[in-house]
Amino acid sequence: MAQRFPMTQEGAAALQQQLQRLQNTERPRIIQAIADARELGDLKENAEYHAAKEEQAFTEGRIQELQAKIAAAQIIDVSQLPNEGRVVFGATVTLMNLETEKVDRFKIVGDDEVDVRLNKISLNSPLARAIIGKNEGDDVELQTPAGEVEYHIQAVEYLP
Repeated sequence: MAQRFPMTQEGAAALQQQLQRLQNTERPRIIQAIADARELGDLKENAEYHAAKEEQAFTEGRIQELQAKIAAAQIIDVSQLPNEGRVVFGATVTLMNLETEKVDRFKIVGDDEVDVRLNKISLNSPLARAIIGKNEGDDVELQTPAGEVEYHIQAVEYLP
């Protein structure tokens, strides 16, 4: 069986939307650009033609990559799981740094969904690996380049 990769419903929908845009908007636009460039004459010295062909190759590669990622996705809707305070993939976790008392909130997502600005961290990140499987109320130690950091898991939410 092929390896499956966890992904939230939101992440799968975003990949699907990107795939649809590439297939239904970008692909036809590029095909038209190639046709228009062909009409300009000699293809050997036609920069528009070569640029459009290069863009076509990139777009087709991205379409194949997205199709493979979607096919290998194991979509997990954490909001359908009973919340027992355990940190799992897809959970939104509120952590307090025990030294600085700074509080941060993160959602644990798949590698293709990471967005630091939205506090979405990869399940393969050191922080996520340290807290997955732990429970609300637990203290966790994380080894960082600056030394050991201790966190307290304040809340675990299973949000859609």
